[in-house]
Amino acid sequence: MSSVPRHQRVIIALSLQILRSSLTHCSERRVDGIEVRLALRCLLPHCPERWPLELFWDAAQQTNEIGRSQGVTAAFNGIVRQLRRAGKYEEVTSL
Repeated sequence: MSSVPRHQRVIIALSLQILRSSLTHCSERRVDGIEVRLALRCLLPHCPERWPLELFWDAAQQTNEIGRSQGVTAAFNGIVRQLRRAGKYEEVTSL
């Protein structure tokens, strides 16, 4: 994680915060806004595989609440997993 420059860590953390926020609203409405699109675009160079980013965007646009919620959640988990495996993200919990 220390090999990732601080400004990139900030971009990754903020992008994940935006995506995590959309998780709380995805069961109520579509979450394919410009902020989600920007967050996914910012994460693109940091994810070895594109599929979770594409899945997130596709799921965010769905009109079916259950499908949207399940797709967004699965894609988010895939994004975080890839970032962790690539050494680009560590979740910091404050006590």
